[in-house]
Amino acid sequence: MEFTQSVKRNMTTGAYAQITGRASRSEYWSFVLFTTLAGAAAGALDIFFPGDLLQSLFSIAIFIPGIALGIRRMHDIGKSGWWLLIGLIPIIGWIVLIVWLATKSDAGSNQWGVTERA
Repeated sequence: MEFTQSVKRNMTTGAYAQITGRASRSEYWSFVLFTTLAGAAAGALDIFFPGDLLQSLFSIAIFIPGIALGIRRMHDIGKSGWWLLIGLIPIIGWIVLIVWLATKSDAGSNQWGVTERA
């Protein structure tokens, strides 16, 4: 999935809070890149606003789609979305989660649907 498609799909009603289905590696990491760049831009622009207003609003806006996309990414590798909670375990949990998020999609179908990849 292309960068702009990923951002549009996950920040609009297309998949804003959708936790069913699957999300490819490219969709997930494109969204992560967008949130990193946009968050940095919001932080840089916050010098003009008191109390980190822009960055706070941006963080609130991406919270739900970020969680939903993470759940769909876990589905894509054949795991339940609840496995995102492993990220609450310092260091070891973060490493495991990053490896899973970077893992290649399961080919074909699994209990959460058919992969978008051919």
